[in-house]
Amino acid sequence: MEYVLALDQGTTSSRAILFGHDGNIEGIAQHEFKQNFPQTGWVEHDPYDILTSQLSAAVEVLGKAGARPRDVRALGITNQRETTIVWDRETGKPIYNAIVWQDRRGAPQCRRLAEDGAEDMIRQKTGLLIDPYFSATKIAWILDNVHGARREAEQGKLAFGTVDSWLVWNLTSGKRHLTDRTNASRTMLYNIVEDRWDEELLKLLGIPASMMPEVCWSSESVGRVTTSLGLGEVEIAGIAGDQQAALFGQLCVSAGDAKNTYGTGCFLLQHTGSSFTLSKQRLITTLVCSTQKKLEYALEGSIFVGGAVVQWLRDNMRFFKESPDVESVAASVESANNVMFVPAFTGLGAPHWDPYASGMIIGIERGTEIGHIARAALESIAFQVADVLHAMNEDTQQPFRELRVDGGAAANDILMQFQSDLLQLPVRRPAILETTALGAAYLAGLAVHFWTSTEQIAKVRAEDTVFEPRAGRQEMEARQARWRDAVRRAGGWNKEQG
Repeated sequence: MEYVLALDQGTTSSRAILFGHDGNIEGIAQHEFKQNFPQTGWVEHDPYDILTSQLSAAVEVLGKAGARPRDVRALGITNQRETTIVWDRETGKPIYNAIVWQDRRGAPQCRRLAEDGAEDMIRQKTGLLIDPYFSATKIAWILDNVHGARREAEQGKLAFGTVDSWLVWNLTSGKRHLTDRTNASRTMLYNIVEDRWDEELLKLLGIPASMMPEVCWSSESVGRVTTSLGLGEVEIAGIAGDQQAALFGQLCVSAGDAKNTYGTGCFLLQHTGSSFTLSKQRLITTLVCSTQKKLEYALEGSIFVGGAVVQWLRDNMRFFKESPDVESVAASVESANNVMFVPAFTGLGAPHWDPYASGMIIGIERGTEIGHIARAALESIAFQVADVLHAMNEDTQQPFRELRVDGGAAANDILMQFQSDLLQLPVRRPAILETTALGAAYLAGLAVHFWTSTEQIAKVRAEDTVFEPRAGRQEMEARQARWRDAVRRAGGWNKEQG
């Protein structure tokens, strides 16, 4: 039996999944790793934790499935996006921890860029809004704050990469320093109209062009894994940022197709075709995976805290021991009973883009129980998704007919039903929720002809579960209005600290 291996390097864990020709999972391994919070608003990972957790998961899944490296036709990589690593080209050692996409330390520099009038220029080139979420200000911070980093960068001694670049560099023993277009488009340094690293943006941020990786397509062979890593000489043939990989895994390959992934954050993407267009609703334009080697785009709304609110209840509040337990805790009450939870732990993303917003729970009274807060936490995920979907409808003038969903929190029936009620739309959940990894597998498999086309892939997909609205439209509109009031109250709370 032959397989495609997907490496799914996420924010809190690294997973490796083996897929068979029918697209079903034949083996899965997952290793969590440490989250570091050195200061308020800072989030870091040890790059070696990322690497070792991913490699050990890859070797483990082969053992679990009884597969040998020669049984693996290709390897696809999908990764947490925007997370920034800078390393020494000669030693291969990082000069600082990975600065994670959630990290907000770049907010002051973003404010200066906006005050200097750079926002329109940056949007026209990158499709992005100025925000510390993206890689550019993270790189600049490392160069300005790590002793000797700027001098070494200017001498061509340092390499920058998002997590995919870091993995490929190590998988190929430093032979390949590259990224794909979907990851490049998240740096705030890549011109997604002209398809190149932008010299004007690099100069604006003070980042030497020599640090930038080569840019490849999401579905093409780029090199073989070094034999010493226990993966034989498997061909690396697919690379995509996690949300673009999930879009492809849902087979959203035509203009108008859309999906939402419920992971650590939530990410709603709608394929918009081959024309570059900018949002009027403060959404971002980003590159998507193309098997045809041509530029194609999507509108995206990024929500910083999705499933992470459940992890917060588990780890910080100790409401329950395992994340899936949130469903039973939330089900212990019939409603959130007027409790609203705004999980702005690292500011608010689309369509608000408020890096100074604060997390807030409001509506607590004497009779409030854990169940009410747990239910409000789940509902907060759906409210944020609804905010983005309504903004996207305004932009495209093509209202959603349904919402395709995936990611870990999409397994939660209470959340999916509330999402359907709130949107007054069908919510379609695939049989295989691991669509991020599946997308990376599809990209790699198509590059080596393991699959011949997306049409062939579509024929072997299992049936979806569909959630239909049960609640009344008027009730849901009233709930949405209460949510907007809560978001307004949480806005700008941390500005004095910024």
